[in-house]
Amino acid sequence: MVTGRSGRTKERGARLAAVLGVDIRSLSQPDERRLARDVEAGLDRVEAVMRAEVAFADGLADATTRYLLDAGGKRIRPVLALLAAHLGDGATDEVIRAAAAIEVVHLASLYHDDVMDEAQLRRGVPSAQTVWGNSVAIITGDLLFARASRIVADLGERALRMQAETFERLCLGQLHETVGPRDGDDPIAHYLGVLADKTGSLIASAVEVGARFGHAPEEWIAPLREYGELVGIAFQLADDVIDLAPASSETGKRPGTDLRAGVTTLPLLYLRQDAERGGEPAALLERLERARAGDDDAEFAAAVAELRAHPVTERTLAEARARAAAAMAVLDAIPDGPVRRAFTEFARRAVDREA
Repeated sequence: MVTGRSGRTKERGARLAAVLGVDIRSLSQPDERRLARDVEAGLDRVEAVMRAEVAFADGLADATTRYLLDAGGKRIRPVLALLAAHLGDGATDEVIRAAAAIEVVHLASLYHDDVMDEAQLRRGVPSAQTVWGNSVAIITGDLLFARASRIVADLGERALRMQAETFERLCLGQLHETVGPRDGDDPIAHYLGVLADKTGSLIASAVEVGARFGHAPEEWIAPLREYGELVGIAFQLADDVIDLAPASSETGKRPGTDLRAGVTTLPLLYLRQDAERGGEPAALLERLERARAGDDDAEFAAAVAELRAHPVTERTLAEARARAAAAMAVLDAIPDGPVRRAFTEFARRAVDREA
């Protein structure tokens, strides 16, 4: 059994099932079971590194930086890093530290994102800025970014450069999301570019550090990075659809949480595009914008339900599936085996999930 500091106990294998939709006990092939056990053991080591590193000689900093760490999370990026590592020597100490650094970067970005989006919930608990305020949440994110850099510094110049390049893309993605498309830009292409920078880049880095520090063949690195970026975009597009779904006990979010907060999603962009021709899409967009600006929860819920049933939502899911299919096609560059099958399963699950 694995017991987190959050007080929640997870049976070994539950974390891998959360990411891949696969329970270790359901695996029939010995190589798959062995890989699953190794990844679960690696996750324990990643978790231990994160908890050791996310510690400061300051009570407030300890409380704020551990707040979302203790809230849980699927640890998607460490799982993918550990899977990639098994294309080489497996979970070396360098892989473990690199995977921990990637997850700490992701954790840091959540603090900043929630401030930017004025989000009220994260991982089923009140977001950090609702507890301590915006300034403390931003500084907490900065502390975690700094700590991730310290972890990576032990891994050499190449790792530092990868960290810096990924951090730059995260910042550019947030900047472009905040400012929005410029005159003449295609709003949908702009949005997909934001997803590539904010989500795809970090997942691509997770897969790369696993392969690189696990000493996988160099010729597999580039296709693995491409896989990571494509599947990251697919994952986020699926989130756009999930935002419209009925309330989830896992996330604690109500339908349309992102829309209510003013966060742009692909269904909304498709609806705006269709609304330029007038007719029913324009009427729905007007109802949605009016409900979003008002304080009638029932009216807003009804508008979200209409958007969920509208063809633009199915188009979004089709785009997510297309990206996932492209990611799976890239995997042809690596040999068939349990790692490739796991990556394929993750790409499928990235778009066919409920939370």
